[in-house]
Amino acid sequence: MDPVRHLKISFFVLLMLISGGTAGYMSIEGWRPLDAVYMTVITLGTVGFKEVHDLSDGGKMFTMGLIVVGVSVLGYIVGSLAQIMFEGQIQRIIGRKKVEKQIEGLVAHYIICGYGRIGSLICKEFKSNGVKFVIIEKNSEAAERLEEDGYLYMRGDATLDETLLKAGINRAKGLISVVTSDTENVYITLTARGLNPGLYIMARSGEEGSDIKLKRAGANKVVSPYTIGGHRMAQSILRPNVVDFIEIATGHEQLELQMEEITIPEHSAFVGETLVSSGFRKEIGVIIVGIKKSHGKMVFNPHPQTKIEEHDTLIVLGDPPSIHKLEDLVDRAATDEVIKKHRKEHS
Repeated sequence: MDPVRHLKISFFVLLMLISGGTAGYMSIEGWRPLDAVYMTVITLGTVGFKEVHDLSDGGKMFTMGLIVVGVSVLGYIVGSLAQIMFEGQIQRIIGRKKVEKQIEGLVAHYIICGYGRIGSLICKEFKSNGVKFVIIEKNSEAAERLEEDGYLYMRGDATLDETLLKAGINRAKGLISVVTSDTENVYITLTARGLNPGLYIMARSGEEGSDIKLKRAGANKVVSPYTIGGHRMAQSILRPNVVDFIEIATGHEQLELQMEEITIPEHSAFVGETLVSSGFRKEIGVIIVGIKKSHGKMVFNPHPQTKIEEHDTLIVLGDPPSIHKLEDLVDRAATDEVIKKHRKEHS
């Protein structure tokens, strides 16, 4: 049985004992209600106070029975309380140990600092796309929401070195700082950059001019939700069809059309091929709308004769099955090329 239910039953029995004891003393000894209640309570509590009045033989027998039953019930209540407190504490300790082990096992994950409105949306998107992440949150109310939502998180201040180290910043792929304070975002960025110089850091900017400070602190990218929101609303009026197309292509719930980025690995069989010779459009049915070169330049609407190079990122538009097919093809081509190179070196 649930220990909480045990406790409720025990308190009900105790209440019945007090009522029964009071009625017994009033009936046997003829005492007034206050004296009867008082005698019942000090008897059940075994405090050893003197009787309110001298007891008759019947009253003494009744008192002995009340002591035996009362001590048993009180002992049961104390045991139930101890069980609830002990089990709850043990479960919390075991639960946190389990979470800490999961965090220790994370590699190439993202650290999200702050679980406000923006942080919760990022977590939702990451979860739907199967991205590994851990959240750092110091607010107790937000931590309770995290517990309910079932996300991997840890309580702490993300501006401190030890907190970020516990979150696995040395093994992380990136960090996203979206706490409400721009000052804290700057401190988090500075701390994270110092602990992991090669980490990709994205930070939220709220006030005008904060983006410059965040970039100076080491952020790779700074995003202002207010600027993006205002721009999107204006474009929805000025160019509604364009905005609708972008929302369709980038929405994770869209089943007919999807925009994705695919990176060409090192030693891929497609390195040196042109877009037309690769057969991406003709054989797979996807459109390459852009290529981000390894040095950072973005090429929009690339020419069919554009050559594919190592570490190029293809911006692909197509239906989800075709995009998955292209991803598998690129991965397989890279693996086959590595195998061929390995065999050639050892032949």
